[in-house]
Amino acid sequence: MDENNLMENQKQIMDQETITRKVIRISHEIVEKNQAVEDLVLIGIRNRGAPLSMRIRDKIMEITNIELPLGSLDITFHRDDFRERLVMPQIKGTDIDFSLDGRVVILIDDVLYTGRTIRAALDELNSFGRPSAVQLAVLVDRGHRELPIRADFVGKNIPTHEGEHVAVRLQESDDREGVFLIRVSD
Repeated sequence: MDENNLMENQKQIMDQETITRKVIRISHEIVEKNQAVEDLVLIGIRNRGAPLSMRIRDKIMEITNIELPLGSLDITFHRDDFRERLVMPQIKGTDIDFSLDGRVVILIDDVLYTGRTIRAALDELNSFGRPSAVQLAVLVDRGHRELPIRADFVGKNIPTHEGEHVAVRLQESDDREGVFLIRVSD
């Protein structure tokens, strides 16, 4: 698909200012739901969950003056469709240098769709201890779950139809910022 055709098939749903507001709201909701903020750890799912987790950590620090442990998770080899993919995945690696035992893990991702990424993340988390609870924060919930997984904290619900894709772009990974609804045509 050429660049002009791509631009015609996408609609911006959120801009940088809106994303910032959603991150602030999610951060406040996390603090409100968890009385013992010092027991929290934040784990971002690579790729775009990692920068979102940094933003949430920074905002929680502003709110509570508590700096939370921060890690990132690469779920590439835990995905159930790993062998079916035609492209060799880029492995970024998991970075969790603390135990999860007895902690409340806030798992952070950009888009919640079928639930398969979250299932894979939960499998990977088992390698790092046994948390007392796992809560899920996502910037966008687009529906269409295949597994019984739901987010505790959602920036925005964007119902989608068949042939639509939600693309999150963040400054840290994409050199631009926004959430786009892309209509994929044959």
